[in-house]
Amino acid sequence: MSFTSFMDLALEEARAAGRRGEVPVGAVVASPEGRIVARAGNRTRELADPTAHAEMLAIRAACAALGRERLTGHDLYVTLEPCPMCAAAIGFARIRRLYYGAADPKSGGTAHGARVFAHPQCHHAPEVYDGIGAGEAERLLKGFFEEKR
Repeated sequence: MSFTSFMDLALEEARAAGRRGEVPVGAVVASPEGRIVARAGNRTRELADPTAHAEMLAIRAACAALGRERLTGHDLYVTLEPCPMCAAAIGFARIRRLYYGAADPKSGGTAHGARVFAHPQCHHAPEVYDGIGAGEAERLLKGFFEEKR
């Protein structure tokens, strides 16, 4: 079986989030067979919910679609390094592989900051692959914040 990246779909979700006035971050959950189970973009402002990050919404939608609380064997594609909250949810959901685009030295929770998956209390750590689509993800984020200033 060959590798197929779904980062392009996550970037579509990020662009849609940016058009809604949200921080442009998108996420996609793919099944072990390579089928899209869920996709989402940030909706924290729209839903007035600080937990409505793209990863959280995609994980929730995937769990609801499958009727279970774990996503064992599934992969998550996200345009920005997950924050500690999202990294914890990724571990709790038992995501098999995490693919992310742009690094987040300020608020990241996987390679930076809390490094949730390296913590001794972490019960499950996915395989992590970074830098996938990083250039486009960084451009979206920088453009969004430049417009806000």
